[in-house]
Amino acid sequence: MPTNASLQGYYKVLFQYLETYSLLGPIIGSLAWGPQWFYNELIPSNDPPRNDLEVNAQMATWHLVVAYTIMFTLTALAYSTVRDSLAHDLALQEKFTGVIIGALAVGDLLHTTATFRTLPLDIRYAPGSWNTTTHGNISFCVLLHLSRISWFLGVGRQRYYFGQPASASETSNQKVKI
Repeated sequence: MPTNASLQGYYKVLFQYLETYSLLGPIIGSLAWGPQWFYNELIPSNDPPRNDLEVNAQMATWHLVVAYTIMFTLTALAYSTVRDSLAHDLALQEKFTGVIIGALAVGDLLHTTATFRTLPLDIRYAPGSWNTTTHGNISFCVLLHLSRISWFLGVGRQRYYFGQPASASETSNQKVKI
């Protein structure tokens, strides 16, 4: 079986397995207990959970579940597709893996910022009062983002594309694009 040389060790465990399968929680929870379960998990509260969501809130929550499902499917399939399809071209394998990781890095920043800014002030700076979902949306996303930056910097891995000098023949054949 071919290996994805650009996604080994820590990065493989974190991106291909932990991140991917962490997306299943909201999907399974919502399918098992309805959209109100996920809705009530988004912002930690001492109030009793709401069971009477307005139709708009139900639809928005189901759309969020669909987004998690799409992310799960893409990450579950994308890394293995890169591994299997580009087994003999390590630079191209790393380039495509970088596209996936780069897009998810943008998502990390947006997701973390939106979650943090939306939290009520009384719990925003009190991580001890956050629930699992809030830690997933902030703490785990910060870890993912820092790990993605480390991946691009080549920390703990061999690089094949990013950070490699272009060969003289590649440099001479490049054209200016306007």
